[in-house]
Parts: sequence; C-alpha cells; structure tokens
Amino acid sequence: MDLKLIANTIRGLSMDGVQAANSGHPGMPMGMADVAAVLWTQFLKHNPQNPQWADRDRFVLSAGHGSMLIYSLLHLSGYNLPLEELKKFRQWNSKTPGHPEYGHTIGVETTTGPLGQGCGNAVGMAIAEKMLASRFNSKAHKLVDHYTYVIASEGEFMEGVSHEVFSMAGNLGLGKLILFYDQNFISIEGDTHITYTDDVKKRMQAYGWHVQEINGHNTDEIAAATKAAQAQTRKPSVIICNTTIGYGAPNKAGSHDCHGAPLGEEEVKLAKANLGISPEKFFVPEEVRAAFAQVAKKNAAIEAEWNATFAAFEQAKPKKAKEWNAGLSGELPANLAKKIADFEPGTTIATRAASGKVLQDLAKAVPYLVGGSADLAPSNNTYLKDMGDIGKKSFKGRNFHYGVRELGMGAVMNGVQIHGGFRIYGATFLVFADYVRPATRLAALMNLPVIYVYTHDSFYVGEDGPTHQPIETLMSLRITPNVTVIRPSDATETKCAWIAALENKTGPTALLLTRQNLPIFDRKELACACNLRKGAYTVWESAKGGHDLLIMASGSEVAIAIDAGKKLAGEGKAVRVVSFPSWELFAKQDAGYKASVFPAECSRRLSVEAGATQGWEKYVGAQGRMIGINHFGASAPAGTLAKEFGLTADNIYKTAKEMLG
Repeated sequence: MDLKLIANTIRGLSMDGVQAANSGHPGMPMGMADVAAVLWTQFLKHNPQNPQWADRDRFVLSAGHGSMLIYSLLHLSGYNLPLEELKKFRQWNSKTPGHPEYGHTIGVETTTGPLGQGCGNAVGMAIAEKMLASRFNSKAHKLVDHYTYVIASEGEFMEGVSHEVFSMAGNLGLGKLILFYDQNFISIEGDTHITYTDDVKKRMQAYGWHVQEINGHNTDEIAAATKAAQAQTRKPSVIICNTTIGYGAPNKAGSHDCHGAPLGEEEVKLAKANLGISPEKFFVPEEVRAAFAQVAKKNAAIEAEWNATFAAFEQAKPKKAKEWNAGLSGELPANLAKKIADFEPGTTIATRAASGKVLQDLAKAVPYLVGGSADLAPSNNTYLKDMGDIGKKSFKGRNFHYGVRELGMGAVMNGVQIHGGFRIYGATFLVFADYVRPATRLAALMNLPVIYVYTHDSFYVGEDGPTHQPIETLMSLRITPNVTVIRPSDATETKCAWIAALENKTGPTALLLTRQNLPIFDRKELACACNLRKGAYTVWESAKGGHDLLIMASGSEVAIAIDAGKKLAGEGKAVRVVSFPSWELFAKQDAGYKASVFPAECSRRLSVEAGATQGWEKYVGAQGRMIGINHFGASAPAGTLAKEFGLTADNIYKTAKEMLG
C-alpha cells in the first residue's frame, strides 16, 4: 500500500475542492494528509456500508475548517459521497458544506467548525464508550471496544473549551481517546507565536495525558505513535504532529496564505507537479481505490464478527439486550407519567426541588438516563441517589461530575448524546447558560436531544445580586432555533416538563426552574398540568367566553397572575389566565388550538414574566401590556425585589385595572 500516493491523492482532492468553490481552507488537509492516510487505512475501524455500526471507531475532525480532508476520506473509503459532491464543495444543496455537519453528510460523526467544540465532543464519545463497556461487556460478549480519534489544530488548543475538556479527559483516564495535534505554527493572522507560546507537551502532561511528538509527514512515525497511544490504556493520548501547512505547494506551503483561501489555479498545478500526481482535477488513481477497497473488506469482516457476537449476546442475555436496544433507540417506557410520584396540592416546593424528586423516579424507569452538574448538583438537585458516579475508578455509575466547567460540560454532553446509548442532562444556574451556549447552538443544529437543567431562573435569587440574576437569558434561549424552552409553574408542571423533554428527540430542551418555593396547584380546581405539552393552556378563568382580559404568564409568575385574576373576577370582570411554559411547544399546535387559547375577540392581553419582555409583543398584541424586567437586578431579599420590580399580584391587578379603564 503506497501511503504517500494515498496522502497525495487526498491533497489533490482537497486542493481541487477548495479551488472549485473558490473558497475554503486547503492548508490543513494538505498538512495532515499523511496522518489521515495512515489512520484511515491502518487503524480506523468502520464500515461505509453501515455507518451506524455501534462498535465503530469514532473520527472527529475538530479542525472542521479543513473539511475537504474528511470529505476526501469518506469518498475514498466508499461512503455514499460521490466525487460529484466533492466537486460541489460549499455549494447549494451539496453534501459537502463548508464545515462538516452531523446528519447532513454520511459518515460525519459531529458538526465541527467552532474551534474546540469537536475536542469536547470527542471526550464525550470516549466517556460514552467506557460507560457502555462497563455496562454490557463480559468475558463471553465484548460488545464495546472502540477508539475515538481526533484531529485538532492549534486553534482548538487556544480556545478555552479545550482546556476544560482536556482536563476532564485526563482526570478520567480516557485511554481510548487519541488526539492528533496539527502543529504547523500558522493561523489566519500569521505565525502563531505572535499570540501562542504554550509548552504543549508540559500542558498536556500536566492534564494527565500521554504525550508523543513526531514528524507528521513520516508515515512510519505516525503508525508507531498510534500503536504506542493504543497501548496506553490508562491515559488519553496526544500525538503532536509537526507538519507544514499546505504541504506540497511550492510557493505557499508553510504560510498563512494557504490557511483560509484557495491556492489559485497556477499554484494548484505547481503543487500537483511537485507532489508527482496527475494534473487532472479530482483525480483518484486506481491503486488508491483498490487500497481503500481492501480496507473496507477487512472492516466489513470485523463487523460481521461483531454481529455474530451480538447475536449470541441477545440469545444469552435477552434482558440486557433489550436494555442495550432501548438505550440506542431512546425508547421510553410505556405510561412513564405513572412511574413518577405525584405532588401534594396545597403545599409549596421550589421547582428545582420538584425536579430533583422527578429525576429520582425517572432514573429508575429509564436506565439509560445519565447526567450531572457543573459543581452545583446539591443546588440543582440533579444527583441520582444510590446510582453511582462516573470517574476514573468506575464508569458504571450514572452521575457526571463536570467541575466548574460549563463550557466543557456542554460540549461533552453533545459527544455522549451523539455516541449513542444514553440520554444525557446537564445542570447549572440559568445565568450561566451563556457558558453553555456554543454547545447549545451546535446541539440545536445537530438535532441532539440533550437536556439542560437551569435553576435559579430569575431575579428571585435575591441577595446574590445582578451577577447571578438572569434577565435576558430566558429570551435569548427562546430565539435560538430548535431549542425547546420550558418554564413550569409548579411541581406538577415540572413533572410534565421532564416527560416533554424526554419525548423531544429532535433537539435540545432547557428546563428553567426556581430557587424559591412555589405553591403546588390543586388540579381539581385548575386545568390539568398535562396541558403543558401544548406549550400554553387556560389554567384558570372566571367565566367561559366574553373575556374582558387575558393574563398570560410562565413559571413562578403564574401563581400571582391567578391571584390577580381572581381579585378582578371578584369585581365582576371576566378574566382568563394562561399558563405559558413553552413558546416552542405552543408553536407546534394547530391554528384552532391556538385560537382557543387566545381568542381574537379578547384584545386586552397582559404578559407577566420575571425577565426581559422583548418577544411577548407577538402574544399581547397592539393593545396589550407587558410586565417584566428590562434592566439588571439588584442585591436584596427576593420579596423586596419583587415589590420594587413590580412582579406582584398587586401590580398585575393595578396594571389590569388601567387596561380595563
């Protein structure tokens, strides 16, 4: 097998793809082509005919700007990515977008491009591998035994998220995580030494990683280092690959000129001549196709052996096999709501505490539900009691300990969810959702059903002051496409919110929960909390039809909205109060249902929410009013703040009276 020819073919395809688009990053694929050639022909275990094979190795191109590298590899390996798609790089309706997209291009394991996020995803995948192995492997049936390989650039190592996830990986001893670090000392602005002089070896050793440094263009060194990394079972491995960006381009190699721009037609011709490959565009030698065909044949045989092992496992351990299949499919138990204890009306409890109680019951009913918190589990109420921890000593538990690392937590969550076998949640205070946001955006883009538990959801945090009081955060989550935000009004709605979150399999769900106690509504007097699934519903009204006023609220403000509504009703006003926990769930309802909740004839509408009011205009209309807070909070007891900021039943009543004239 001629590894140099394979690497140069990858270089040729990468140059041609970027040049055809007149846009892209040719330098990184050209620099890392030797590493990729060795990895994909000698080590990577995968089957292009079954890209979802559970025990495949995972390959993450964290340096997603070099996407022509993975597109070239997928095409050569035999995935359903024809050469025509490479020719349409970065074009409308192509399967080769500017950065790799999970679910869009076959064989792409995760969406990458925002630097460092792929590294976090890879850490999550490696954790999931160890968790599945600890649950299902036995001497007779070894179902889980694969590696997670990553290619990362200096940009990844500069981004803060890499520091968080590399620290986690070292702490957990993820021996099957192998990262190839493309050290070419070039970024968009030029030589990386302008801003970046870290001692990468010492840094990664300090994190607890196994570290090697090689010539990234020497295929023997690449293979030897990969074998040594595989042999290191108790530490994650980083292989520092000294490479030349744009390797082979006679005038632009080693320069930032080939980092984020096409080489130019003339330089492409010169580079191909310099590398000794055909000047023909998108040319693949038959020898290279034959080599990859042999690799595919070998890997197909490995999967066939695995399939036989799994068949024996299913026969020997049908209950465990059912658990395996449920975890991979995300199948939920029937009558899930009945498996969760009800709450006693007339008492009070914070929705974060109610969520904690719901979680304990859910964990018993859904064995593949796992999660943790960014060092806030006692406050977020997210620790699963008596279900063990995930750590270096054992991966059989179900509780993650992320430490104070929200940025890394979000990226790792995405990796665990993508890997398969688990449903994951992660928790912190709502005000710190901004630290999770880069991963949230990617989860939404990838349709990943991760669950965020965000507690301390408003200025009612009180004495902690404005730094810890989310004002704009709720609304900022709502405007992120494909994120379902749910802010339940009491414990019973919280139970329904968790079920809705688990039922949502096409994107992330954010549960926004209170620190302060809220009354548990008597659902014999109010509408069923099961209506939460519809996003908004009439929770209480003084009379059917002919409404003088409609008050809508979410979360902790529903109770005071009902109090104000009842006071108005006592004065003969026809009032409807709508619990509005989720805009996104409501948006999915048909027009008839929406009209039944918000009748057109009732134009006097008032929204109440302890956060920014922007966006509520859509629902209150031209004659409506909004009660909220459009400035930062203050440090004082919660009751004082509620009074000062106008989030009280009295102020709702006063505002309603003004609206009613």
